[in-house]
Amino acid sequence: MLKKLFIGLLVILLLAAFYYKDLISYGWMQASGQIGILMNVEDVEDVMKNPAFPDSLKARIRLIQEIKQFGVDSLGLEPSKNYTTFYNQHGKPLIWLITASPRYKIEPYKWRFPVVGTFPYKGFFDSTRAVTEEQQLIQKGLDTDIGEVSAWSTLGYLKDPILSSMLKRKDGSLANLILHELTHGTLFVKSDLELNENLASFIGDQGAIRFLKYKFGENSQELKLYEYSKEYNDAYSGHMLRGIAKLDSLYKTFKDLSPDPKKDTLKKRIIMNILSDADTLLSSKRTFKNKNSLPDSKLPNNAYFISYQTYKSKQDIFRKEFKSKFGGDLKKYLAYLKVKYPSM
Repeated sequence: MLKKLFIGLLVILLLAAFYYKDLISYGWMQASGQIGILMNVEDVEDVMKNPAFPDSLKARIRLIQEIKQFGVDSLGLEPSKNYTTFYNQHGKPLIWLITASPRYKIEPYKWRFPVVGTFPYKGFFDSTRAVTEEQQLIQKGLDTDIGEVSAWSTLGYLKDPILSSMLKRKDGSLANLILHELTHGTLFVKSDLELNENLASFIGDQGAIRFLKYKFGENSQELKLYEYSKEYNDAYSGHMLRGIAKLDSLYKTFKDLSPDPKKDTLKKRIIMNILSDADTLLSSKRTFKNKNSLPDSKLPNNAYFISYQTYKSKQDIFRKEFKSKFGGDLKKYLAYLKVKYPSM
């Protein structure tokens, strides 16, 4: 009886392994990548004692520790052991992120993962594997976008390290990044990444402003630089979100979603107009010069717009609620959100 039960269980496990082979392979790759990083991190205390480590970079690490403490004390973010270790990237990127969308619809292609739910993007520690997956998505007829990632959160499962690339960021950008990722470790709703990323973006942005005022003063150059950058980023994000609405309006006129050169021409024309109109905003950090000469393979597609939907589409909702109900008190607002959106 036990032998039959064992054989039956083994068959089930083998079938499950075959059925989920891609997921298991991906999970192993991600685990290997994460373990590879964790095995090569240094304790921040050791880094700070190392006489060979530049004093200028030690100052950036101290700033990260200040930002983290500010997030806990002044914003109500959960304390953690994140950013107590350091990982030297030696100038190399760590993770490549893929987003995808249907050819004639601004809708994120979603990947499903155990425990954490669905995600509108997929990360890879291996660039070759990322490109292979992207090509498979393209063969399915999807629009894709692939780019490097500057940070990520393991949602408290592991100690997220300080990455060497973080130390190159300006003060406001660094504060935004750290507070954004710490927000994920404080509040994360399963299978609602648009909410999670929009919330983390809002807390990171508002928290950065408050930290800069606290650290450098209301009339500081650091705060002015960040506010100017924020003014442009907000304008650009709003422009991209309006662009999504224009593309959606076009796609609704299509009788079906089958590939068609005429549809592609109409789509390309609108995307190029969106990019051209963006030139009227403040001086752009990401401009698309000579758009008329860009090959289709280099022209942004539907997948490019997905990140603005994921990270910026709910900012006005949070901002109005934050100001009208909480009078701009970010700590009280975050406490309210913790109750409103219980974490996984």
